[in-house]
Amino acid sequence: MAMNKNTVLAWATTIMILVGLLLIGLGAFKYDDVAGWGFAAVGLGFFAIAWVFNALKGRV
Repeated sequence: MAMNKNTVLAWATTIMILVGLLLIGLGAFKYDDVAGWGFAAVGLGFFAIAWVFNALKGRV
C-alpha cells in the first residue's frame, strides 16, 4: 500500500480524533477533580491539531 502525503495526513487526523475522544472521555467519566478538566482540555487541543491536519490535505 503506497502512502502519499494526503493518506498520511488522513490517518494522522483519524488517530488524533480518536485520541482526543479518549482523553475527553477520561476527563468526563474517570476523573472528577481538576485532572478531569485537564484531560478534557488536552482532548480539545487534539481536535484543534486534527482540524489543522485536515485543512492541510491537498496543500502540502
